[in-house]
Amino acid sequence: MMHYGHANALRQAKALGDYLIVGVHSDAEIRKHKGPPVMSEAERYAAVRACKWVDEVVEDAPYVTSLEWMANYEADFCVHGDDIVCDADGNDTYREVRAAGKFKTVPRTHGVSTTDLVGRMLLLTKSHQVSYNDDDKALGTTPETDVRTMSEGKTQKSPYTRVSHFLPSSRRIVQFSEGRERLEDDKAVYIHGSFDLFHTGHIAILEEAKKLGTYLIVGVLPDHIVNQKKGHSWPVMNLYERVLSVLSCSSVDEVIIGAPWEVPASLIEAQGIHVVVEGSVVDSAYLDDKDADTAFNYPKEIGIYQKLSSPSNITTSDIVTRIIANRQAFIERNKKKEAKEIAELNQSK
Repeated sequence: MMHYGHANALRQAKALGDYLIVGVHSDAEIRKHKGPPVMSEAERYAAVRACKWVDEVVEDAPYVTSLEWMANYEADFCVHGDDIVCDADGNDTYREVRAAGKFKTVPRTHGVSTTDLVGRMLLLTKSHQVSYNDDDKALGTTPETDVRTMSEGKTQKSPYTRVSHFLPSSRRIVQFSEGRERLEDDKAVYIHGSFDLFHTGHIAILEEAKKLGTYLIVGVLPDHIVNQKKGHSWPVMNLYERVLSVLSCSSVDEVIIGAPWEVPASLIEAQGIHVVVEGSVVDSAYLDDKDADTAFNYPKEIGIYQKLSSPSNITTSDIVTRIIANRQAFIERNKKKEAKEIAELNQSK
C-alpha cells in the first residue's frame, strides 16, 4: 500500500534528478515475491500518480529491476530505500543495477512501512495515537500472540519489520509542505476529514474538490476527535502521519493540522475560504454519529457549502476489513518478510 514512507522516498529520489519515473508492481508480482497486497494494483497506480513528486508511472513493473528494463525508459539510475529488498528466492532485487553502478539509496523513513501498518490494523490498538496513554485492544477481533511476536515481542530481530511509533519532526513537515505560494486571486476550497490510511477514495474526492477552485486547503482532524466520532481504536495512523500523507498529494496546497470538527467562522475568515466541500461517501464507522450534520452549519448558513459526489466508494474501514478478513495470510506475510531480512542481515555481518 502507498503511505507517507513511500512518499518520502519519492521526494528524496526526485531530489537526485530532474524527472522521476516510478515503476509500480502488479498484484501478481507482489504475491509471488512478498505475499498478498493490501491495495489492488489499480489503487496503487492511482495513489502513486497522485504523489506530487512523481512525473511518470510505469504499470506492471518487474519486481527484479534489470538494466534492459531501465534502458526502455532512458533511466540514468535506479533509487530505493536503504532497507533490504529480496525476491522470492532471497536474492537482492537490485543486484544487476547495483553491479553496474546504477543504483542509489535514500534513507528509509523510520517508523512506518506497509508491514508496520498491517500490524497496527491486526492489533488495532491506540498506542500510536497522539495524546493517548492506554493500549486497550478495543475490537478484540484478532488474537494477538502471533502478531505481537512478529512485531513487538522479544523474538523481534529485524529493524525493518515491526509495529513502531512514528515521531514527527518540524523538518519533515516542512519538507512535505513544499509547493507554490497562495496568490491574491486564488479561489480557496476547504475540505476536512480524518484521511486515515490515505487511499484512492481520499485522492479522488480531493481531486474533485480542487476543481471548484485554484487552491485546496485540507483540514486533518485530530486523533481524539476521530476516536470520539468513530470509536474503537481509530485512527490507525496518528495525526502527524495523516498530515504527511495528505501533504504528499499533488492536489493539496495547504493543510490545517488538527482541524476542528465543526467548521467555524474564524477558520473561514482567517484562511479566506470561498467554498467548503463535503464528499458524499461516509465511512461506515461514522454512520452512528449524531452530530455529523452540525459540522457544516456555518458554511451552509452563509451559502458556501457544497456536497460533492464522491468518485470512489472505498473507505478506510474497507481497507481494514481486507486485512482482518485475510488476517492469517498477512501474519504469515510479515513473518516471511522478517525471516528474509534477518537472513540478509546475518550474511552481511
